[in-house]
Amino acid sequence: MAETRSMKDDRMIRRSEALADGSADHELRAMYERGGWERFVNGVYVPSSRLAGLTEQERHRLLIDAILPILSGGYVVSHRSAALLHGLPLPTGGLDKVHVTRHRRGGGRTNTAVTVHCAPSLSSVTVDGVSVTSLARTVVDLARTETLLSAVIAGDVALKCCDESELDAELQRARGWKGVAQARRAVNLMDGRSENPGESQSRIILRQGGFDVESQVEILDPSGRSVARIDWMVNGLVVCEFDGKAKYTKYLRQDENPGDVVFREKVREDAVRDLGYPVVRWTWADLANPAELVARVARAVERAAALPAPRGSVRITSSREQTRTHLPNAREIA
Repeated sequence: MAETRSMKDDRMIRRSEALADGSADHELRAMYERGGWERFVNGVYVPSSRLAGLTEQERHRLLIDAILPILSGGYVVSHRSAALLHGLPLPTGGLDKVHVTRHRRGGGRTNTAVTVHCAPSLSSVTVDGVSVTSLARTVVDLARTETLLSAVIAGDVALKCCDESELDAELQRARGWKGVAQARRAVNLMDGRSENPGESQSRIILRQGGFDVESQVEILDPSGRSVARIDWMVNGLVVCEFDGKAKYTKYLRQDENPGDVVFREKVREDAVRDLGYPVVRWTWADLANPAELVARVARAVERAAALPAPRGSVRITSSREQTRTHLPNAREIA
């Protein structure tokens, strides 16, 4: 078989391009049957060696490249596929189909490789040469169709790059669409101050447990000196911290080991407690039992409410500015 231009591509071969370059169907079939190539989607072949080395996310990115030229115009990559292109975190699995949205009111469909959504309005941008729903629209689409946890984790990351008002505008455009009430609940729980998925999940548990939760709070002593920046202040009195495995490697200084970070963390916590704040900590394992975690925090809040008010003050870090303020006392919230 003559090696045509399209056959030299070690990334993928499209049947339509190979035929246009002078190859015949029986030659493509023979190439496939000899081994070394896989039929990735109908009419597209990819080297087996290349597929073997791809992560789930990389394979999906290749699937997007394979699918889009097959579709007619008017499609925009959306939902999970758009989230991947925007660099948003996604749960494992569920990347076997490319999600696209067409600008029309009805006619959605799905097959082995593509899920087509339809919507009367589209907000799109170009990412890596691909037409994709805007970041805010992608978050709202995820919030309409994914689990609450998956949507909030993705939304927390997205809010580092887009504004809450953009999400609100997309929710307005989505009025009357399937899943929009679910999306509003998810968007209301999103917080761009979250630093990792464990913090996102923890915050959901605390909020759903009925607590007043403020993220990334800086604690100041009576002189105004910064003592610590904490994950959450709950009901104005209880310090809550999520300890992921990365916490004790992320903050390593030069020539330090994780034990040094643990010691520094202990000194920091002692200083927080000395100001009159109870501290509750948990790990990934505790997130598997939300009811017990909520009960632990509730007990800490109850104990704190009976204690003298903490000394010093706090600085609440918002997405736009830092404002020094005193959080309300737990007695005032109750």
